[in-house]
Amino acid sequence: MAVLKQNQYFDADSIPEKVIGIASDMVMHDSGFHFHTTKAQLLYAPSGCMTVTTSDRQLVLPPFRMLWIPAREVHRVNFRNIVPYRSIYFDEDYSKKYIKPDLKVLHVNTLLKEIIERICCWEWSALKNDQTNLLKVFWDEMQRAPEEKLTLTMPQDRRFKKTVEEWTQRYSMPPMLKDLAAKTGAVEKTISRIFKKETGLSYQDWRQQWRLQRSIELLVEENSIGEVSHILDFSSDSAFIEFFKKQTGSTPLQYLMKNE
Repeated sequence: MAVLKQNQYFDADSIPEKVIGIASDMVMHDSGFHFHTTKAQLLYAPSGCMTVTTSDRQLVLPPFRMLWIPAREVHRVNFRNIVPYRSIYFDEDYSKKYIKPDLKVLHVNTLLKEIIERICCWEWSALKNDQTNLLKVFWDEMQRAPEEKLTLTMPQDRRFKKTVEEWTQRYSMPPMLKDLAAKTGAVEKTISRIFKKETGLSYQDWRQQWRLQRSIELLVEENSIGEVSHILDFSSDSAFIEFFKKQTGSTPLQYLMKNE
């Protein structure tokens, strides 16, 4: 096991063991874009919320979600509050026997949470019999874990590069279309065409999905309904609750309670 300190260098590819667990409590972390050449990665945090950005997608990972990252998938991990970071790296040749090498967000049940904690406490050495047995249960649960679809395709047009980075870092949020046009100098029709082509959504729909992802982060970080509503520029608390229910099928409180 490695307990990493803030900004401590770590290279999973340089470690020969086929299963490597690490744990760390970090705050205001930005990994920068990187990839692992020979290792697949399971990323999870038992509290707090992480934002993961790939070359074309953005995902949020509250405590009831984990992310499977195949080898050579470029990704970047951000979080702003203190997050108990858990990560397990698997040799690609070993892991592909059990799970397809696709980027996917999966639901974490109680058993998987406990197994992940156990693996992150293992010494880096050849697997013992009890560890091999536990990994059989782990892979069985991984194969059963429901896949979540809450991902957001990111625009790639160079005119939005700086602005999208601000949104990724949560320095600002996507404004109304007319305000984005004024900021970027692009006409509204051009922006709408670009977003539809590059993300599959109109700008308005894309902005709503961004707000949904951000609202989940803020709720997990224990902001109140009123605070989330204000931060995301909803006209009222009830307007935010109605929006959230339309997007997820649950009120914010129901959403959090059913995923505890």
